[in-house]
Amino acid sequence: MRHGPETDADVRELLLRTADGDAAAFTKVYDAYADAVMGLACRIVKDVAQAEEVTQDVMVEVWRTADRFRPERGSARSWVLTLAHRRAVDRVRSAQASSERERLAGLLARDTAFDEVAETVADRDERRRVYRCLASLARMQRVPLVLAYYQGMTYGEVADSLATPHGTVKSRMRAGLRKLRDCLEGVR
Repeated sequence: MRHGPETDADVRELLLRTADGDAAAFTKVYDAYADAVMGLACRIVKDVAQAEEVTQDVMVEVWRTADRFRPERGSARSWVLTLAHRRAVDRVRSAQASSERERLAGLLARDTAFDEVAETVADRDERRRVYRCLASLARMQRVPLVLAYYQGMTYGEVADSLATPHGTVKSRMRAGLRKLRDCLEGVR
């Protein structure tokens, strides 16, 4: 177990010194939070090797972006763990996208006959239905869904970009998804 600063106030001061290029201060920040970052990364990515890479990436990001830490917006621990959460989620999404690309490539490589025109028409029809149902949602439900699903933002990023509390954004998105599902099921 590492031994380092005991309080968030201590780490906050160390982060501010790190922003000024103080390598010794960064070492103490690393000692204070690397285990917590690793634990969070392990829970999200579910693979120790990947979690180690996430931890390394996050701690390098802390070193390089310590000047972005704003003590008035939250604790040092929250800031570092937010960076870790985002990086770990990005790693999972990247792995899922890669897996999906491989799956699709495998499907395309098979010599299964299919009607491309019919598939294209069906895809366009599905897309039209989704757009129609999205347009039927109230703006406060539609915008967070578009940011999350088409821009790839997390709940937190959507809330921050809309300057809206996280809980409010989650509630609006859940309600919007329910209405979207109902609309899509009714349009068939």
